[in-house]
Amino acid sequence: MTDRPKKRSLTLRGHRSSVSLEDPFWEEFCAIAAARGQSVNALAAEIDEARGLSSGLATAIRLFVLKELRAQRDAR
Repeated sequence: MTDRPKKRSLTLRGHRSSVSLEDPFWEEFCAIAAARGQSVNALAAEIDEARGLSSGLATAIRLFVLKELRAQRDAR
């Protein structure tokens, strides 16, 4: 698989931002937001607030998606 990251536009607390994410991560991120009844921007803002300064937003989103998928797998 050679999915290269693509730039995705977000609005976080009224400010435009962007993250570079591979399609599979972006698709899962959007699905998680929809399942929670949240917009992608709202979920990204939550992740942004919680991430601290040790990682970038794209990395924080990838780790969030991985955590959510693992939790779903473990729930089965």
